[in-house]
Amino acid sequence: MRFWFRLRHVWVALAILFPGAAVSFAQTAIVSSAGVPGQAIPGTSGQDPFAGSVPAKLVPGRISISLQDAVDRGLKQNLGLLLSHADIRAARGERWQQLSALLPQVAVAPYVSAAKLNFSEIGFLTAPVPTVNYSYFDSRLYASLSLFDWKAINNVRAAGQNVISKEYTYKDARDLVVLAVGYTYLQAIAAEARVETAQAQVNTAHSIYDQAADQVKAGTSPAIDGLRAKVELQTRQQQLIQAANDLAIRKLTVARVLGLASGQEFELTDKSLYQPLEAMTVEEALKRAYAARSDYRAAAAEVRAAEFSRKAASAGYLPSLSFDANYGAAAQHPSTATSVYDVRGTLTIPIFLGGRVHGDVLQAEAQLEQSRMRLENLRAQIDAEVRTALLNLQSSAQQVAVALSNIELADQTLAQSTDRFIAGVTDSVEVVQSQEAVASAHEQYISSLYSYNYAKIFLARSLGLGEEGVREFFKGK
Repeated sequence: MRFWFRLRHVWVALAILFPGAAVSFAQTAIVSSAGVPGQAIPGTSGQDPFAGSVPAKLVPGRISISLQDAVDRGLKQNLGLLLSHADIRAARGERWQQLSALLPQVAVAPYVSAAKLNFSEIGFLTAPVPTVNYSYFDSRLYASLSLFDWKAINNVRAAGQNVISKEYTYKDARDLVVLAVGYTYLQAIAAEARVETAQAQVNTAHSIYDQAADQVKAGTSPAIDGLRAKVELQTRQQQLIQAANDLAIRKLTVARVLGLASGQEFELTDKSLYQPLEAMTVEEALKRAYAARSDYRAAAAEVRAAEFSRKAASAGYLPSLSFDANYGAAAQHPSTATSVYDVRGTLTIPIFLGGRVHGDVLQAEAQLEQSRMRLENLRAQIDAEVRTALLNLQSSAQQVAVALSNIELADQTLAQSTDRFIAGVTDSVEVVQSQEAVASAHEQYISSLYSYNYAKIFLARSLGLGEEGVREFFKGK
């Protein structure tokens, strides 16, 4: 408590002596840190692969990347999407493994055996007897088929639903890539706008400092006016250095998400202009989300897979019927071989399996219950995401309108303060405060505009639109 009390008094002192420094400190706190390339992307459930990629080849020169270009690149190189595609192949392989239990199994197994036996050595005869030469030839075609196995049938159905779930998960991963690309792209655009604003503020502060220095030399203004103006100029220069550094890091993050080659030079062409979005009711948005969200469909497929797994576990109590046959030729020598065959049907009736089937059923029921709960939780999460996106969209749109008005008013205030300072009506305090107001207004506009555009990206993800949402919500530069 004492620390906060002392800090408050230091703040007041700074505001009185050097209003530019105090307000600049507050302004700097508004700008979010650029972070480290490769961090988790908001909205991707902390899935770090979506912040990485497999780099493409280096392209000579400097390339231009629009938002749509960035999305296209991300959908080709993003690590999260590539790993999701590999999951589909793994699920298909598992399905073929389960399906093999129902498909016919055919094999050919020819063999020739030649042996020399001495019966006295192995104890069959006590008197010495001559050795016996023995040879045998057998070549057969073996075939087996499961005629009825309810457990295997349901395992195949469950594996099929797992494949469907992975395919929907892959589609959802594409939406997450769009979200990750949009997030990093808009962050970089906002960082570019901050650099431009910081440079403009440096230019303004330099002009005011030159004017103050001339007045101090002429004796029309006290020396403290020159000091304030110089502090303000250096503060703006520091902010420009920090903004440029943040932009460089943001661009590194963009390159990591898009899969650009190391050292690839590029520029972002789509600037964050304000484009109003057509109003959408909550009911309409939720209806579209439940129909289009791939993760919701994937969760529903997981429930169906768990239901089939539960049936497969219960089928352990049921009998199964299989068919086995072989046909070929056998004799002591291939030249004397005759036809041989064997055909049999096997009915397996489980009687007592030591509780193994009961344990399988309990595990399958638990997995089914968990998958159903995850589906219900996801449904509630989609509802919350859609409502949050709409609220953020509405709020940020209003903030953009207010910020634009504040910029106009702050510019007018700075112009009047500068004129009053040049005329000797006021000192540099009023000018510095007006500069801070202009800087704050521009920062609020950049932040609100970024929030609005990101809200559109997040709404597209919440609705399950993904790539279509980018084309629908961002139609121009």
